[in-house]
Amino acid sequence: MVTAAPILKSMGRGPVPAETAGELKQRIDAERRGAPFLVYRDEKGRQLIYTPGKDRRRLSVGRSEAADVNVAFDPEVSRVHAELERLGEEWTLADDGLSRNGSFVNGERVVGRRRLRDGDVLRFGDTLVLFRAPSRAGADETVAAGVRPHAASITETQRRILVALCRPFGPGSEFATPATNKQIAEEVFLSVDAVKANLRVLFERFEVRDLPQNKKRIRLAELAVRSGVVSPRDLDRRR
Repeated sequence: MVTAAPILKSMGRGPVPAETAGELKQRIDAERRGAPFLVYRDEKGRQLIYTPGKDRRRLSVGRSEAADVNVAFDPEVSRVHAELERLGEEWTLADDGLSRNGSFVNGERVVGRRRLRDGDVLRFGDTLVLFRAPSRAGADETVAAGVRPHAASITETQRRILVALCRPFGPGSEFATPATNKQIAEEVFLSVDAVKANLRVLFERFEVRDLPQNKKRIRLAELAVRSGVVSPRDLDRRR
């Protein structure tokens, strides 16, 4: 059973983190469309992204085949577990006694209805679901966003380095992998050594320094976008 403590502890590195550059590109593409979406993993660990249609006002969550967010692989989830409902421009999570084991937002059990904010982590049984609302990012202070750096805490040089790092995830890009130090240096007109020094500071600031080397740059790029330091618009060279 996943408990509140590990959920909150993991937020500095991003709940339901992108594990590969391909997964990160899928998320950035979803953000670029601007509509709210959900990110979770199936029983084989594959990333699933669910984006409700513009006309959808209500989504069901459960093990039932008819559920919009189907988590049939999780035995701790009820057949009809909870509902997500759109009220105006906001989404809410409701669990009015539908489930046996309850629904949680950022580790807190939902009683009745709970308004969702960008970056919230939902839990149904043992399944974690990341709620993203790109158009609302930064509009409200949330638990998930509160532990991540924001634009005001990043120098302009560091922000330019982050934009260059994420550049390959822009529209029309053929490659889905963070930029190399050499590519970053060429874009921001710095030496490779200066880029490395700034990246070391950013690894520390975004709390990813202890990750394996092959995941560190992907996670940094993911958090740079999720925190709003880098926006999908920044990655579009056509602008």
